[in-house]
Amino acid sequence: MKIGIPKEIKNNENRVGMTPAGVRELVKHGHEVFVQHTAGEGSGFGDDKYIAAGASVLPTIEEVYAVAEMIIKVKEPIASEYPLVRPGQLVFTYFHFACDLELTEAMIKSGGVCLAYETVQLDNGALPLLIPMSEVAGRMAIVNGAYYLQKTKGGKGKLICGVPGVRPAKVLILGGGVVGEAAARVAAGMGADVVVCDVSLPRLRQLDAELPANVTTLYSSRSNIERELPEVDIIVGSVLIPGDKAPRLITREMLPMMQPGTVMVDVAIDQGGCFETSHPTTHSDPVYTIDGIVHYAVANIPGAVPNTSTIALTNATLRYALALADKGWRKACQDDTALFRGLNIVEGKVVFKAVADVFGLSYDPIML
Repeated sequence: MKIGIPKEIKNNENRVGMTPAGVRELVKHGHEVFVQHTAGEGSGFGDDKYIAAGASVLPTIEEVYAVAEMIIKVKEPIASEYPLVRPGQLVFTYFHFACDLELTEAMIKSGGVCLAYETVQLDNGALPLLIPMSEVAGRMAIVNGAYYLQKTKGGKGKLICGVPGVRPAKVLILGGGVVGEAAARVAAGMGADVVVCDVSLPRLRQLDAELPANVTTLYSSRSNIERELPEVDIIVGSVLIPGDKAPRLITREMLPMMQPGTVMVDVAIDQGGCFETSHPTTHSDPVYTIDGIVHYAVANIPGAVPNTSTIALTNATLRYALALADKGWRKACQDDTALFRGLNIVEGKVVFKAVADVFGLSYDPIML
């Protein structure tokens, strides 16, 4: 199969769809890999490393899309890429369709096959291609929250860990999944007073048993959340419903319950955000303030640490990329129900129910 790896062109997105080590494995399986010039530079992988791995380097993104049967990338195509996706072409990436009608309609029109990393799901409910970036995003959420808690950045002027004689900051984490657990571990390790909310009692029991003593678990209800707000310093929104829009857990009317300078980090912004006042921001302009509350809602948080993120992502995606290339997407999805669940749009039809439902589109379940 001919596989294309274009350069990411979303704002400050320095990750790349595959490391040179991953490319080497694809080439070993007899596939041709075409990498766009400088695609890996932001992650620390020069063209020479891809050439040494057996790839061909092409000058432009148009040439990569034109030659490839499968595109492997990191973020969803943006408007300038929409016309490049061809009928029947497989695009394997993060899509997050449920919060972007324009993207959804463009991919329907393209006739391409859209297999979304974020909905590849194992029988036990785990999301193997979302986990590595969730682990990065959860850790970075606390790093960024602590940074913007500084007075010079619009925050309260608190040190997250405190000092002897001074209490540490209080961190409220909404959602106890992969992001929430990663955020809790880092916040606890930094010495913060941490509260993790979730609606799953079994998950809360697990977190309570496994996380450090400075982490408290709390059942997620509006009443419980509101009781925490007056004393909280950093809130991390990390609630996920696979393939669907995130629920809004912090409303506009709840902002005055917090002290000015409180920092809210919305890791769920890729799925529409779990704060009513969230809108996507970028690494070049990451924060804004509403009613004295600092909002951080960068839609590609792991893009700030692209070397770590690209390696972690390739570790997870490579086995699936090899299956798709070796067998073709139809046979690969027949053989692996996790990959099958990753299909969102196929040749003009929405085949993932949550995406169809959120936009009121026709749902056409696919039979392979």
